[in-house]
Amino acid sequence: MRTNLFLVITLLLFTACTVKENKLDVSEKINYCVDKAKSVAQTLDAPDKYPRNIPEGKTTWKTTGVRDWTSGFWPGVLWYAYEASGDDEIRKQAERFTQPIELIANTSARNHDIGFMVYCSFGNGYRITGNETYKQTILDAADTLATLYNPKVGTILSWPKNKHYQHNTIMDNMMNLELLFWAAKNGGSQNLYDIAVKHAETCMTTLIRPDFSSYHVAIFDTLTWQFVKGVTHQGYADDSQWARGQAWGIYGYAMCARETGRADFLKTAQKLSDVFNSRLPEDVIPFWDFDDPTIPNAPRDASAAAVAACGMLQISELVKDEVTKEKYKNAAITLIEHLSSEKYLSGDVNQAFLLHSTGHHPKGSEIDVPIIYADYYYLEALLKLKGIRE
Repeated sequence: MRTNLFLVITLLLFTACTVKENKLDVSEKINYCVDKAKSVAQTLDAPDKYPRNIPEGKTTWKTTGVRDWTSGFWPGVLWYAYEASGDDEIRKQAERFTQPIELIANTSARNHDIGFMVYCSFGNGYRITGNETYKQTILDAADTLATLYNPKVGTILSWPKNKHYQHNTIMDNMMNLELLFWAAKNGGSQNLYDIAVKHAETCMTTLIRPDFSSYHVAIFDTLTWQFVKGVTHQGYADDSQWARGQAWGIYGYAMCARETGRADFLKTAQKLSDVFNSRLPEDVIPFWDFDDPTIPNAPRDASAAAVAACGMLQISELVKDEVTKEKYKNAAITLIEHLSSEKYLSGDVNQAFLLHSTGHHPKGSEIDVPIIYADYYYLEALLKLKGIRE
């Protein structure tokens, strides 16, 4: 009797999961992104000017320079679009916008964002095409990022020139560890792997709170090198939960689990995901900070949803238990479905894929506008989901 009941429950779960997946036409949404990326690329003349956001009331991307931390996302979008379509014109555009970022790999590190800038551009380019000229750039970038590592603290310094913090490490930095892991496997020093692992270990006990919510910034004393406190920079308050920070953690620890096989990293990614999902509103897409007192009138952050979806899809591929796999895959699909709705897709409104992201709310910057990294991780999530289905 118990065996029959288990089979019935399993069948119901499988049926429910299949129905959920069939609601979303992934190929259609990928094609939407591919077509839009191709048309936008044709309007951009300067290869060293990169889409960053679309200000309120505008329809075209406001661009930024190669040294901006977001520069790698646009060529990354193009590489994903080429991967999905095989369109040679898109490949040429991806190459055009990737090349100027080479200088980031070979100049002194200004901040930890080298991973975002180089790995999203050159990293995807090398992965997709095998172009050997890109490989050395990625290896050089990893070595440059490693110069910010402080062995006395056990983390990579995020903002070397920040006058308000001592040795500081932000949750975003978890994303840049992928550059170090890749380099260590592809001709770089074993030390790069060790740095990435130690950084992730240290952040588990400093950036992540006991309840698996997270701080944005961890501050360390420059005399004792001990953890002092956690604060925010882009969230509502030091003790609040900034949505994109939690999403960076989900993705970052899932990636670390994939690269190391460590169960503690995977558990951390799962716990961070559980907190994130437990705090989502009924209409799913998170507010920019889960503790903003103006909720439900606070702005949303589509970018946080896209980043978290990518991380949860990665978790679903790493866990062994089938029910747990479906739990995280379905959570990711739910986020992707809502991002793919008329409320969040830009359609013909402007050049972006998605609407309603929030960049730096305390600074009054990029509030409720399209932002390029939301588009990048949305397309990545779609491609990951398609790969899992196939």
